[in-house]
Amino acid sequence: MRTTILLLCFLYWTNISAQEIKKVKLIIVPEFSGKEIKNTSLLRLNYNDSIQLETLKFYISGLALLKDENVLWQEQNSFHLVDLNKASQLKLILDVPSNQRFNKLTFNLGIDSITNVSGALGGDLDPTNGMYWTWQSGYINFKLEGKSNLCTSRKNEFQFHLGGYLYPYNSLQKVELAVPSQDSIALVFDLKKLLSEIDFSNNTHIMSPGKSALELSKKVANAFYLKP
Repeated sequence: MRTTILLLCFLYWTNISAQEIKKVKLIIVPEFSGKEIKNTSLLRLNYNDSIQLETLKFYISGLALLKDENVLWQEQNSFHLVDLNKASQLKLILDVPSNQRFNKLTFNLGIDSITNVSGALGGDLDPTNGMYWTWQSGYINFKLEGKSNLCTSRKNEFQFHLGGYLYPYNSLQKVELAVPSQDSIALVFDLKKLLSEIDFSNNTHIMSPGKSALELSKKVANAFYLKP
């Protein structure tokens, strides 16, 4: 029985490796009021509020392409750190079997619990990237920092470090979006949509796992969409 299973696995992976591969570009576009944000800058939320953006970083993991509800392709060791100030992290290349026609993109906003309990790792998961708390709290899934004239905090600063992998405050969010193109996918993060849902007069800091981190993580996930 075991020999049969191993043989089937071998044939499956041999078939996969023999397929022709096409390179699908996944371009991550941080956007504000319909315009791409090139780097940290001054943003006008409304006539009362200006935002000085200083840091925007987040993790995308578990990338997969689907046809309806069937997974056609899933990236192995899928962990990507996205930093607004590093252009190289805003473009990913997905090696997808050329005969597959997909219509959905799914990914996780953040790092899964198994990876969190494995301890700090290297590459995009290296703690020197500034996206890791401790082994008890794990990775920071999403980091947003800056200043707003509506903030009552010291120097009008806000800091939102969202993460946590333990029940009931596991802040990992799964995002599923309809894909309009087979060759290039533009994944937009609408920063204005997120900022519009934050009351800066009452909420300026989230720095640890908990209910507030979980609730804001859901709003972050809802700020993604794909350009047609």
